[in-house]
Amino acid sequence: MTTSPPGAGLQQQRETALIAAILAGEREKFHDLIRPYERQVYHTALALLKNETEAEDVAQEAILRAYRKLASFRGDARFSTWLLAITLNEARTRLRAEKRASLDSLDSSDYGDGTVTPAQLTDWRELPSEALEREEVRSLMQQAIAELPVSFREVVILRDMEELSVNETAEALGISISLVKVRLHRARLLLQKALAPRLRVVWKPEKKRGVIRRLPWF
Repeated sequence: MTTSPPGAGLQQQRETALIAAILAGEREKFHDLIRPYERQVYHTALALLKNETEAEDVAQEAILRAYRKLASFRGDARFSTWLLAITLNEARTRLRAEKRASLDSLDSSDYGDGTVTPAQLTDWRELPSEALEREEVRSLMQQAIAELPVSFREVVILRDMEELSVNETAEALGISISLVKVRLHRARLLLQKALAPRLRVVWKPEKKRGVIRRLPWF
């Protein structure tokens, strides 16, 4: 069962009130509505497109489209989830237009109905928090994510980077919950395979005690 973060209800009420005011003619309040998510929109676009200029363009277009389509927001999902879905659609359009990536056809028929148990992840390991803070390690992680097929990359961005729930990720991508789980599992296997040998070179364990953080795919 997914639990909402503290204050989520109040945030949703505030956003509902802002949307009602904007639709009633108080257009200047749109910036108050969108401001908490501007960085999230940009970083989502950047992770998918791998180009800062294009990410800025897509972020601006997504926000503009959200403004134009605000009356169609149903309110049965979080506003941020709806906004990220628009961002992903804009980024996909950019990828198709520039032919920089081929979108995989990964519908439910490719991997069954979600009842198949995926293979167990292997070679799990822990990394000290100070290692994760190193620029070199962050760069390797970003590169590995950027090398994923687009459909896998989207799921990793939403689940592991933006920390959306499985339900929210499924809604943002317009796919089933079972397919989210399958894609995420396969994406993490690919990341594990790509990152394990690189991280062994970058990080050499030291005999120290400290705070330990676990990567979601390690």
